[in-house]
Amino acid sequence: MMDTWKQEHTQAVIDLWNQEAVKDGYKEMTEESFDLIFVSNPYFDPLNTFVLLEEGQVKGFACGCTGADLPLGEVAGYLTCIVLSDAYQGDENFRLMLDSVESRFRELGKRQAEVLFFNPMLLPWYIPDTPQHEHNNAPGVPVDSKLYRFLLQEGYVERALECAMYLNLSDFEVPEDIRKKEERAANEGYTVELFDGAKHNGVADMLKALNNPLWEREIGQSTSNGVPVVIAALHGRVVGFAGPVIRQENGRGYFAGIGVEPDHEGHGLGSILFFKLCEAFKRIGTDYMSLYTGDNNPAIRIYEKAGFQTVKQFSVMRRELS
Repeated sequence: MMDTWKQEHTQAVIDLWNQEAVKDGYKEMTEESFDLIFVSNPYFDPLNTFVLLEEGQVKGFACGCTGADLPLGEVAGYLTCIVLSDAYQGDENFRLMLDSVESRFRELGKRQAEVLFFNPMLLPWYIPDTPQHEHNNAPGVPVDSKLYRFLLQEGYVERALECAMYLNLSDFEVPEDIRKKEERAANEGYTVELFDGAKHNGVADMLKALNNPLWEREIGQSTSNGVPVVIAALHGRVVGFAGPVIRQENGRGYFAGIGVEPDHEGHGLGSILFFKLCEAFKRIGTDYMSLYTGDNNPAIRIYEKAGFQTVKQFSVMRRELS
């Protein structure tokens, strides 16, 4: 039978997660992390969170979330996860759990189901072949998972492939050609350094030109609150950024993104910004960096030049709900 969320299911769902979801690389859950990711999340909906029960035992867990203030939130619901016990991973049970989530989306007036990196329920996962280095969220469905194959079969359309990339910073050095590129940019009036409110201006205008609401909020807050951000400036006016420069407790360098105003492209600023960011992370004792990017994003060449390697792929998916 299917049941909507009840607190009494918590430990059994955590046990299921730690038995099955970890096979797809996800980090183990504790009561604290499960509560943080799911139950205490402002977008958690008990009526869009389901457990599959067999003789009172939890055999499956599915969760979706919605929010009008989320990107696409007026029309879309986000599918967060479907986890099934090994013996229950047939199409019938996957479909039962997926139908439950999608039915709730329809009740709420949503017209499409999304598997997308804007999902506010962040699922951390371990980077393969590392000492449990981890990334803070999954930007889609792992392409090597049973859920991915099932969603394709059910008519979900793959809209993009996200490449998860990793770099151990212990051997990182800025190459000479990037140093020379920085010199050429300096001769054109550009500087690339940490943001300093006493000598730099124009952050809000730069972020507006990049037209990314997430960057606008996060980088705007970082520069206002004194969190280090690597910026590119022309005669003091900020025209690009990379960062922020935050070492997380697990040793990872937190990375929100990199951007250069369109009017200032063509001067090598994107490459310079990113290499200077890696250098800034290493300087504060960061162990590693991880990020994801679309497989067709030209920035992937910058990351590869810095030594990043693709370690996992995730699929961004959508289905129209009739």
